[in-house]
Amino acid sequence: MREKPNLHDEKIIACLQNEYGLLVVQLTFLPIGWANTAVYRVVADDATLYFCKLRRDIFDETSVLLPKFLSDQGIAQIIPPLPTKTAQLWTNLDAFKLILYPFVEGRNGFQDELSDRHWRDFGAALKKIHTAVLPPTLISRIPHEKYSPQWREIVKTFLKRVEDDAFADPIKVKSAAFLRARRDEFLDLVGRAERLAQALASRSPEFILCHSDLHAGNILIDANDNLFIVDWDNPIFAPKERDLMFIGGGVGGIWKKEREAALFYQGYGQTETDSIALAYYRYERIIEDIAVECEQIFLTNEGGQDREQALDYLKSNFLPNSVLEIAYKSDKTSRDGYLP
Repeated sequence: MREKPNLHDEKIIACLQNEYGLLVVQLTFLPIGWANTAVYRVVADDATLYFCKLRRDIFDETSVLLPKFLSDQGIAQIIPPLPTKTAQLWTNLDAFKLILYPFVEGRNGFQDELSDRHWRDFGAALKKIHTAVLPPTLISRIPHEKYSPQWREIVKTFLKRVEDDAFADPIKVKSAAFLRARRDEFLDLVGRAERLAQALASRSPEFILCHSDLHAGNILIDANDNLFIVDWDNPIFAPKERDLMFIGGGVGGIWKKEREAALFYQGYGQTETDSIALAYYRYERIIEDIAVECEQIFLTNEGGQDREQALDYLKSNFLPNSVLEIAYKSDKTSRDGYLP
């Protein structure tokens, strides 16, 4: 959230004291993250810093159970949640789930360029994640890839809506005009993803544990130059390309260099990638982002700054050398059939 939620600071402070035993001397809202998540910097009376995450709407317990397990397995690049006084990994606060972490002072991958060592460490850490052996209790919680058309259908619904509906809200007016102007490109993108999804569904690739959202904002470099992988909200069992598509994929306008990919694979180890899976996941990521941005823009009139930002993100897909252009280049198939 870029705007504070409708929740008094005093309530958060009281919850942290009651559930975690913290005496809070400072609570600072941080205007980052998606619309359903609010985060705060917490200073306790002993000067210890904490990161407080408030999650609204859907909350999947796996998002805290999995990183705790992986951290316990010795993967140092993961920041585990802290337990409450009753050894729980989260607690309830009004309409939110509250999760507490150590506060890692640092900058994310959008703010700082990763060094050569960071890229190698990133690759080595992801290899450990991809080869982790999970207990049955966790395996049963994590979904398996189904190549769902959910996001593609949402995008098609909004493309139809902007043709049929009239809007008064200024952000909706601008967004609708953009969708109409780019309609053919949006439909081509959806069509490409649908064709590749069908091709992948007919195969039986190996499914492994994937983070699924490894953009630069979820890579954190601390003051001691250590790298961390954060935000475990959507793990999935899927082909490894589900994660590897971010390396060289240009999500957020960066991570496009061949040298960066080479350094990453020095840490990860050499591996064969499936070009169809790589292109599919790059397309599908763009489509998901477009769907989420459209929902944020068209389904509410609240959150002005967040909605303006959503429109900017929507437009950025079509810039030169953008994530969409990179996805097109990684697609080795033809429109009418699949090339060998």
